[in-house]
Amino acid sequence: MKQLVAFDLDGTLAESKQAIQPDMAAALAELLTVAHVAVISGGDWPQFDKQVASQLPENADRARLWLMPTTGTKLYTFRDGQWGSVYAELFTDEQKKKILTAFDEALEATGFVPEQTWGERIEDRGSQITFSALGQQAPIHAKETWDPDFAKRKVIQADLKKRLPGLSINMGGATSIDITQEGVDKAYGLKRLRDESGIPLDSMMFIGDAIFPGGNDYPAKELGLDTVRVRDPQETLSVIAAIVACQK
Repeated sequence: MKQLVAFDLDGTLAESKQAIQPDMAAALAELLTVAHVAVISGGDWPQFDKQVASQLPENADRARLWLMPTTGTKLYTFRDGQWGSVYAELFTDEQKKKILTAFDEALEATGFVPEQTWGERIEDRGSQITFSALGQQAPIHAKETWDPDFAKRKVIQADLKKRLPGLSINMGGATSIDITQEGVDKAYGLKRLRDESGIPLDSMMFIGDAIFPGGNDYPAKELGLDTVRVRDPQETLSVIAAIVACQK
């Protein structure tokens, strides 16, 4: 039996930047009756609140839910009737400037400039800088067709790694690249979760849609956790149902 089940967010629990559906909210509430639950992803807290925290039914045991924005460089828990920050690890202004310059240079060098964008393409999330190729407000249909096999982002990722040695550069979501401090990836976040929760890694499992080399969920597998790769939120629902049945 597992004490904690950790999830990626976009592509796993919900469509990109969309709120979890009522059936997913109900499934998570059911899962919380048999295990702790964590969500770790590249979005910042406002996105987590919009997509997950505000969508849960009243009966969900929020005290067993661990929300980890910006690839685990932040942690929020529910105490005394509200969500609060446990920690946050932030970039310096100098680091942010260097990263933004590198993005501009990498995009020019690789030539991946889309014909149309929706909103800002680079977002400062404090402890993480995120590049969204089509913009932060891009519609789902455009995001799903721009780089479904991650091929475009792998080229940009390789260029950025040359320009930003000493930083972690990972692909996430449908069109995103996330940059964090060196050594910061989902394995890092899961180890921080172990320390904060007291739940050992071998009592955790991880579910995500990008559990492959270069994907931002792959570090969970490299860390040695039991992992399940899913295609979409619908498959995640089936996995949750199976876990609940086994844990009861």
